[in-house]
Amino acid sequence: MTKHASRPAIHRRNRPLILAVPLIALALWSWGIATAQAAESGSLPRILVLATGGTIAGQADARATGAYKSGQISGEQLMQSVPGLDKLAKLNAEQISSIGSQDMNDKVWFALARRIQEAFDKNEADAIVITHGTDTLEETAFFLDNVVRGDKPVVIVGSMRPATAVSADGPGNLYEAVQVAADPRSRGRGVLAVLNDKIQGARSVTKTNTTSIETFSSANDGPVGYVDTAGGIRFMAQAPGFKRATYQLPAGEQLPRVAIIYSHANMDAVPIEDAIAHGAKGIVLAGVGDGNTSKPALDALEAAAKKGVIVVRSTRVRSGFVTRNVEVDDDKNGFVVSEDLNPQKARVLTQLLIAGGVTAPAELQKAFTATW
Repeated sequence: MTKHASRPAIHRRNRPLILAVPLIALALWSWGIATAQAAESGSLPRILVLATGGTIAGQADARATGAYKSGQISGEQLMQSVPGLDKLAKLNAEQISSIGSQDMNDKVWFALARRIQEAFDKNEADAIVITHGTDTLEETAFFLDNVVRGDKPVVIVGSMRPATAVSADGPGNLYEAVQVAADPRSRGRGVLAVLNDKIQGARSVTKTNTTSIETFSSANDGPVGYVDTAGGIRFMAQAPGFKRATYQLPAGEQLPRVAIIYSHANMDAVPIEDAIAHGAKGIVLAGVGDGNTSKPALDALEAAAKKGVIVVRSTRVRSGFVTRNVEVDDDKNGFVVSEDLNPQKARVLTQLLIAGGVTAPAELQKAFTATW
């Protein structure tokens, strides 16, 4: 597996907040001076907006109350609909796709990753904002977090209500996303998701409600920061001092096939056997509790691992870590545990690792653990 940067071992994020307070105050003070100087000189950061569609670009549909069609409004139109954006940054928009995020796919992921990297490598932009549907926003954020090199801000944003709704949340979210992307303190934090006044990290953020605008949360470590109604941005800690490990995009426009198998009561081996028959190179178990499942399913997963299929145990439970060798003998079975990654993000990392030639369980486990 080719990595662009090594990542040292990191303790899980339970650092005492009291140690961060003086650093946060210093960062806020320094940023205030930098912002004032930038305003005096008339300079604004250059932000490239990459539009993919989604509810934020949706228009109402007459088929039912609240119905809409995703991806009907261009990125340029979205920017023009939000007053004051031009005072935050020099903006340029490009349309990558016009789809609902339920149809997000490898081709669009690769196009985003390559365009972002090109914009940074050629110094075309100081930051990136991506408009995206909410259904798979967390997966796109996590994928980009693992493949984009550099420390410039990448911010992904969406909305729960379409642009034509009476109380659309998209304009406010987009405004705040540009604010965060333009803030120099956003550098070195990886991909950030900004919705409903919260800034959240790509690793932990997940959608938790089908319709509420208060849907995205980070159960295991909380928001990275907040954007308040007065326009202030508050990060809860300094940016990490390490360089994020990133992985090479594989040749072509497609990642290896990895299936997610959802565990349930009275589960048998059929879904696992079916996934293997259809060419799955890896299987992520959305297990019960601590990533567990029924004996017939475990037996099928053990047999799959012996055939060279990568098996990763995750959990269908919203929060918590999946730990090795507690209820399941991972060492004996050749399984990998996802740590805190939910099934959909565990699938993304498994795809990248398989694409890069990492298939030994011990090396796979190191990659999952090293992201903390």
